[in-house]
Amino acid sequence: MTIHGWNKLIGHDWATATLAAAITHDRIGHAYLITGTEHIGKETLARLFAQALNCENEDVPCGHCRSCKLIENGRHPDIRIVEPAVSERGKKTLKIDEIRQLQRDLTLTAYEAAYKVAILPDFDGATIGASNAFLKTLEEPPPNVILLLTASDADTLLSTITSRCRVINLRPVPTELIEESLVTRWHTPVEKAQLLAHLADGRLGWAVNAAMDTAVLTTRQEHLALLHDALDGSRVTRFAIADKLAKKAEQLPALLQTWLSWWRDATILAQKEPSPTLSNIDEQEQMIARLPHWQKNAAFDNLKETDRALWALRRNANGRLLIENLLLSYPKQSVGAIR
Repeated sequence: MTIHGWNKLIGHDWATATLAAAITHDRIGHAYLITGTEHIGKETLARLFAQALNCENEDVPCGHCRSCKLIENGRHPDIRIVEPAVSERGKKTLKIDEIRQLQRDLTLTAYEAAYKVAILPDFDGATIGASNAFLKTLEEPPPNVILLLTASDADTLLSTITSRCRVINLRPVPTELIEESLVTRWHTPVEKAQLLAHLADGRLGWAVNAAMDTAVLTTRQEHLALLHDALDGSRVTRFAIADKLAKKAEQLPALLQTWLSWWRDATILAQKEPSPTLSNIDEQEQMIARLPHWQKNAAFDNLKETDRALWALRRNANGRLLIENLLLSYPKQSVGAIR
């Protein structure tokens, strides 16, 4: 199924309606900041807005005209997308040189578009120098230039940047809508769609990527298998697991994120909520079997420890020491081989 127009973005009708109304009533701002968690649809919305601003048909964005197709394929000469550099640890950084080059480009006359558009994804990765340099463009934008920034949260940017943008905060997409969309639009098997919808935490983009790439769920299962091996294992086993993981430092952020999600669900179950909403729905029986063998607050304590480890890892902590300490902090009482 080929989807065109604003309907390409699922679960954010109010946001697309806001931007469509701005075009209809000729109240287009010179700068927008689109916020929300990763893979929630921020860049998709920015591209759709760029298409709508420059669409050649009345019903914008049509998705069919030359301008819409060029923008969709990233080949429009008047639409600039300034991607931040990504380090080996996954950190995104936007430097002042890229901003200065963008500023030079924006002063040039448009080749064919009604509006020149600059899309700056993950602007929360901009250095202080880049942010301050970009501030001048926000204060005095060239004629017919629209600036579209994306970030995880408006509070992560300089207040002087945020105050000069119209902020659109994308909220998590309901689990039921993600599941329905995966089945009807991407033809995902129902059982898989249900699991992915729960794991997505409101991020449709992540769910779609995971549906298309079988490695996503395979990697998750490998991460969970290591967690269960550690929980069932001795100190020697845990040190061996830590040694194995330390040799693959680039995988640690994703692994800890998987473990964090698992401990969050275990904490919810430990609190005996009447109808818990879990992410790892396929792990519920495993968690229920383990909980009676742990102290009352074990799940919550290890949720905090895992979160603290992930925070430290993002700040360049020693991976080996971090994972060793984390595994040794996990519950000592074993359920045995319950898998």
